[in-house]
Amino acid sequence: MVTLPGGAFLMGTEDATGFPDDGEGPVREVRVAPFEIDAYAVTNRRFAAFVEATGHVTDAERFGWSFVYAGFLPGELRRQARRPPDTPWWCGVPGADWRRPEGPGSTIEDRGDHPVVHASWADAAAFCDWAGLRLPTEAEWEFAARGGLAGARYPWGDELTPDGEHRCNIWQGSFPFKNTGEDGYLGTAPVDAYQPNGHGLYNVAGNVWEWCADWFSADWHVTASRRDPKGPPSGDARVIRGGSYMCHESYCNRYRVAARSRNTPDSSGGNTGFRCARTLAAA
Repeated sequence: MVTLPGGAFLMGTEDATGFPDDGEGPVREVRVAPFEIDAYAVTNRRFAAFVEATGHVTDAERFGWSFVYAGFLPGELRRQARRPPDTPWWCGVPGADWRRPEGPGSTIEDRGDHPVVHASWADAAAFCDWAGLRLPTEAEWEFAARGGLAGARYPWGDELTPDGEHRCNIWQGSFPFKNTGEDGYLGTAPVDAYQPNGHGLYNVAGNVWEWCADWFSADWHVTASRRDPKGPPSGDARVIRGGSYMCHESYCNRYRVAARSRNTPDSSGGNTGFRCARTLAAA
C-alpha cells in the first residue's frame, strides 16, 4: 500500500467536457487525514485467496449472471443474452462471474495480475473486511488519484496522450462498434500497466471502475463537511470512480480524475473492480 500524508486539495471540477449532473462540481477545498491506499486494484489472484480462505460467494454467482460487453461474446451467447435497451452493448450473461469473466468457457488462468471484475460493492466490502482494510472514501480516492497535481484533468496532467503516449486503458476507435486496441488492450490490462501517478498509484484512469465507500448523491457535497467527507448517510447507489476500458470521449468521458458515477451495491459487470484503503493510527 501507498502511505499518503493527507492534507488539503481541490476536489471536483467545472470542466466544460464534464457531466455537471453527476455532481462533479463545484471545485472546493477538502481536507483528508493521512491514510494508506492500494497502489493497484485488487487482482484476480488476491481475490482468489480471499475466496479460498472464506468460501465467499459473490453477488454475480448468487444471481447466476452478470453483464459482459457484447463484443467479447461468441455469436450464439450474444444472441441469447438479455440487453438493456439504453445500453445494448451490454449483455446479461448467465454464468458470468469473477472466475469466468466472459461467461461459460472463459477463464482467468492467464489473468492473475488483472483486476478482479464482476465484483459488487458488497463483494468488495467483504474482501476488505477479511483483509483488515476498507474501501476508500470518494475524497480519499480523488486525493490519491490526483497524484499531487492540483486541478489537472488526468492523473498525469491535462493532455490525454502526451507526446502520443497512451497513459491509460480506455476505448480507442468508434464506440461501441470498433475498439482498435491502440493502447494495447481490448479488455482489462494488468494492474501495473502504464506509468503510475505522482503518488505511485496505477490505473486510476481507465481499466476498471473502482468502488468507493460513499453513497452517491449529485448535490450532498455542496453543503457537506469539507474535512474527511463521507457522502450522505444512505442512498440507493454507491460511488464508482476512474472509468474503465469501456470509456470513450464520445460517450463516457469519465476517466477524468474528477469524474464520478454510480451503481447499486449488488450490481456487477466485466469492467468494475476496486482497491482498498486503510486508516492510519493516530500518533
